[in-house]
Amino acid sequence: MKPTGYFTHPICRKHDMGAGHPECPDRLGAIEDRLLITGLADALERREPSPASQSELELAHSRSYIASLRGMTDELCEEIKAGGPDRLQLDPDTSINVHTYQAALMGAGAALNATDAVLAGELQNAFCAVRPPGHHACRDRAMGFCIFNHVALAAKYALDRHGLQRVAVIDFDVHHGNGTEEIVAGDPRILMCSYYQHPFYPEWPHAEADNLVNVPVPAYSKGMDVRELIDSVWMPRLEAHRPEMIFISAGFDAHREDDMGQLGLVEQDYVWITQRLKAVADRHAQGRIVSVLEGGYNLSALARSVEAHVRVLADL
Repeated sequence: MKPTGYFTHPICRKHDMGAGHPECPDRLGAIEDRLLITGLADALERREPSPASQSELELAHSRSYIASLRGMTDELCEEIKAGGPDRLQLDPDTSINVHTYQAALMGAGAALNATDAVLAGELQNAFCAVRPPGHHACRDRAMGFCIFNHVALAAKYALDRHGLQRVAVIDFDVHHGNGTEEIVAGDPRILMCSYYQHPFYPEWPHAEADNLVNVPVPAYSKGMDVRELIDSVWMPRLEAHRPEMIFISAGFDAHREDDMGQLGLVEQDYVWITQRLKAVADRHAQGRIVSVLEGGYNLSALARSVEAHVRVLADL
């Protein structure tokens, strides 16, 4: 039995958007502590990723956007030397410090390295515990705590660099993965399935394309409501698409203890969702899954939910 990979890097904890910001370095610490205390960490193959390259990033992002982020980081370093602020605001929710660009490169690299390892047969599947998250990052724009879109990038990479014909992107964050949607919309090789609380962030029109399966759910929906929608809406499309690999935007802020949303999922719902996706991967994709952390801001609920998700990936 091939192991489940666990990709993370210390630089991902150095990205910091300030005291009180929900997308904080402690998120990764809470996950690490939970995996250690439960013994699950011992069952995973821990790997430290390398950063994504310019040419790899350009599979999902424009050259001008990548250059602007690099330039803003250099500008911020100069301002700090001159006694200026230690952060630069990109949107009302998102700022960068001097470590953000490297952390985002490493997060993207983790998704790509995991894709390489799974496709090479070294790992059965993988989970990437990285930040900043990615699914709101558009081709030319950072937003919603996100800088580079790790999952969209990895999906494109599997197709364009590894020669796969069909992949699926699954997004179960409480917020809609608008950036992923923008990047993959209209590409028939990629089927994107998502659920998200509606109406909720981001408040703009969603793309319309045959390869997008969006399932908006109202506030206060419970796990059984979401499960029924997944079975009736996602599953027929996934079976018809027959993906050769599955990429997951794994957001855990739909948990009932997370006040970033108003959905009512619990750990057992994430177990069920992961089991359903794993079954699809076993039928069509030789079990190949790469999952990347997105949201989840109640530290206890996040840690427990990640454990539940990874335990299913690792068949434990």
